[in-house]
Amino acid sequence: MIRAGLMALALFAAPVQAQELTRDFGPDTATEVLRLRSTTDIAVLGPVVEAFLDSRPNIAIRYEQWGSNALYRLQAEDCASGRAGADLVISSAVHQMVDLVNEGCARPHRSALTAALPDALIWRDELWGVTREPAVMVYNRDLVQPAQVPRSRFDLLDLLRPTESPFRGRVATYDIERSGLGFLFAFADSTEATTFGGLMESFGRSGAIATCCSAEIIDGVAEGQYLVAYNVLGSYALVRARRDPRLGVIAPQDYTLVLSRAAMIPREAGQPRAASQFVDFLLSSEGRRALEAALLIVRLESEDGTALELGEATETLQRPIALTPALLIALDAHKRALFQARWRDAFPRIGAAAP
Repeated sequence: MIRAGLMALALFAAPVQAQELTRDFGPDTATEVLRLRSTTDIAVLGPVVEAFLDSRPNIAIRYEQWGSNALYRLQAEDCASGRAGADLVISSAVHQMVDLVNEGCARPHRSALTAALPDALIWRDELWGVTREPAVMVYNRDLVQPAQVPRSRFDLLDLLRPTESPFRGRVATYDIERSGLGFLFAFADSTEATTFGGLMESFGRSGAIATCCSAEIIDGVAEGQYLVAYNVLGSYALVRARRDPRLGVIAPQDYTLVLSRAAMIPREAGQPRAASQFVDFLLSSEGRRALEAALLIVRLESEDGTALELGEATETLQRPIALTPALLIALDAHKRALFQARWRDAFPRIGAAAP
């Protein structure tokens, strides 16, 4: 078995940064306070937290919002030291979550709701896929003509091919060294798509931008700094597109990666009962409705008012990222180093502003 993460923490030697944001939910009189650490923006998951607490007056939640890499390092350190920290962790960087479970950092929870999950969304009764979010392309409706809108990776390659393409320097994606989610999507592409090598070459030749964070990338598209963003998390893009008519959101027709954020109860959790209740809520019909309202569950099979342009993104073209030990390959030190070297060749100006 690949001992990918905790046995190689030297790769993450930098000190863990503080959480990005915190917010307290629930009454001051609560007898149980659950510490939730998540990569999900508080503004997005907050209404789901409130729905959970509506019928549970004895529970409060202290929500900590983290970047994926920092959260992974913190949980690994908690696990290695036997330190109590989070009671529940929810992360979009699911390969990192699989590694934490693989290293014995989680405690099991079994219920009728967890047992009903498909095999791809549960592992060892310690990790559960609780959302359903596509990786999408986002474009600026005001600046990209309808005939130029990329409906697939092949279309994106065609846009970048001409030497004088107006898309040169104006396509953005996640920086895989700063974003655990970005690394996961790029790695999944490398195993899924015959277009991956061509995309890397085209990104490098055309001066594409690798930068941080969903909000930053989506802002850049809305403001016209970028014309197109690739492999953006669909939930965040759709939330913005609902209120910003400048944004169009595409589920790629060749295939669409589908992410399920992973939830884990840490081994040293101080409030495992409340954490188990929250997991079951997320998997219940009430919780699913709350997640759908927050666009953390996106249905690709039919139009549902989310502003997602489906094209031909039928179920057969969806590529769910399964919660399995196969994801540990993405954390193998040698393979990761080779992959990052290839990425740097394509993005020599990582983090630079578009011209």
